[in-house]
Amino acid sequence: MQFEVWAPLTGRVALRVDDTTYDMARDPAREGWWTTEAPAGDGSRYGFLLDAETAPRPDPRGRRLPDGPDGLSAVVDFAALASPVPVPSPRTRLQDAVLYELHVGTFTPEGTFDAAAARLGHLTALGVTHVELMPVCSFPGRHGWGYDGVAPWSVHEPYGGPAGLVRFTEAAHAAGLGVVLDVVHNHLGPSGNHLPAFGPYFTDTHHTPWGSAVNLDAPGSDEVRAYLLGSALAWLRDYGIDGLRLDAVHALADGRALTFLEELGAAVDALAAETGRPLFLIAESDRCDPRTVTPRADGGLGLHAQWNDDFHHALHCALTGESQAYYGDFAAAPLAALAKTMTRVFFHDGTWSSFRGRTHGRPVERRLTPAHRFLGYTQTHDQIGNRALGDRLSASLSPGLLACAATVALTGPFVPMLFMGEEWGAGTPWQYFTDHPDPGLAEAVRAGRRREFAAHGWKAEEIPDPQDPATRDRSCLDWAEPGRAGHARLLAWYRTLVALRRTHPDLRDPDLAAVRVAYDEERRWLTFRRGDVRVTVNLSPEPVTIALGRNGVRVLAAWEPVEHPGPDGRIHVPGESAVVLGP
Repeated sequence: MQFEVWAPLTGRVALRVDDTTYDMARDPAREGWWTTEAPAGDGSRYGFLLDAETAPRPDPRGRRLPDGPDGLSAVVDFAALASPVPVPSPRTRLQDAVLYELHVGTFTPEGTFDAAAARLGHLTALGVTHVELMPVCSFPGRHGWGYDGVAPWSVHEPYGGPAGLVRFTEAAHAAGLGVVLDVVHNHLGPSGNHLPAFGPYFTDTHHTPWGSAVNLDAPGSDEVRAYLLGSALAWLRDYGIDGLRLDAVHALADGRALTFLEELGAAVDALAAETGRPLFLIAESDRCDPRTVTPRADGGLGLHAQWNDDFHHALHCALTGESQAYYGDFAAAPLAALAKTMTRVFFHDGTWSSFRGRTHGRPVERRLTPAHRFLGYTQTHDQIGNRALGDRLSASLSPGLLACAATVALTGPFVPMLFMGEEWGAGTPWQYFTDHPDPGLAEAVRAGRRREFAAHGWKAEEIPDPQDPATRDRSCLDWAEPGRAGHARLLAWYRTLVALRRTHPDLRDPDLAAVRVAYDEERRWLTFRRGDVRVTVNLSPEPVTIALGRNGVRVLAAWEPVEHPGPDGRIHVPGESAVVLGP
């Protein structure tokens, strides 16, 4: 078997396979690369010895780490993992998608791919089209969010390793569900990261909140970019993943003329053309810059979609009245902010941002940019887990307001995304949890979390300890809840809304310029039009009467019983309720 590794800063590299050591030779055709052949097969443990080191390090491109990030790599035979009869990927376009964000470690108490796969029937009954997995690459310990991953080519062993991910993807495809994977290119975790020993994977040319930046534009960056690009393509090619969510692309320090994101977008488009699969990239970006999703031919980065936090913030403020931190700009007139994001995408499109202390963003050209370039949501792992107590909207809002939130997101102009459990108003929190084996790092994380929220008035003892196993356990979904009366009613409403989106093409219309919104800030109602479909939400506890301005529509679905509009086009909406109307 051929082994190779990029280690440009070393004078000697050796390979150790199953307790036997083999010297490696420089590759004359590729600077910095070392190669050798050695007998090995599926499951063989191996690592690399650099210079005078006596303990081997795992392969930077290793596909499996059976003993965690500080252990040896293991050979993976992907041909042996795949089903003898391949299950084709669904052909659902992003325009028609409804995504479901899922954390493998807390979706079930078992916290494995196989246990998650056993619950896919719930998702097909809900009507979603894609599961979006939070990061699954290897990180130290058993439990964590996944954003401290240190081996971008590997799969976290406690979840089930590569074989478990293959089984999950095949099960999802067999159920008609696509699979999207969250990947992190902007940093690696603080413990178990062996890449600096092999080469200039990081650079002090730029600094980030996590320290030295991933090297995308300094000397040696050609190979680093190839390393990350190869990892991304491997998820799509070897595991059958249908799309990638790119974490915090605004944190990628990249000053080159051809950016890494453009390179990645072109490579994914080429793989999609080669395989005939509709692959896509979804960015998380706080820049409010439409160039992220503008085609490369038109001068953009060419990613296929991005999360729209401005829509979330406006809706969150309208529902909760919160005004701290970045919610401040949205809270002054939240329904006006929501109307702006639903028609112009970004609230900050060159406007003043008090949170940033400067103007921010750039306008979206609505007639050129389809609505499915953006994702809309009421909750995400970030917006729940980064709260002090990890409390969901269900902890503070009435069922009626939860129904209103779901209605805006699932019938609005953007591709909807749900966060696991929101569809039944889960009573479990989703808190920040870690499992760092390093005691010093564990204490630093614990103290940092408490220090962060002490600045906002929280007492240290009120902040959950990330290292306490109970914090993770509290965050697991309670699968008895969906069958209970109050939860079941909300779940039925979500299913109704997802079905309406699927059966009414107007709710998937990509024309942003065609969206019409009206609202009353004081009386707390908002109504919008998507083609022939009208949607009305009343966030006030008091009933309201709204003039829809046209006849010929009837109630398609309502959270509370509602009469069809009268001849005058007026509809009476109960407090904290939502109505969807159509011809």
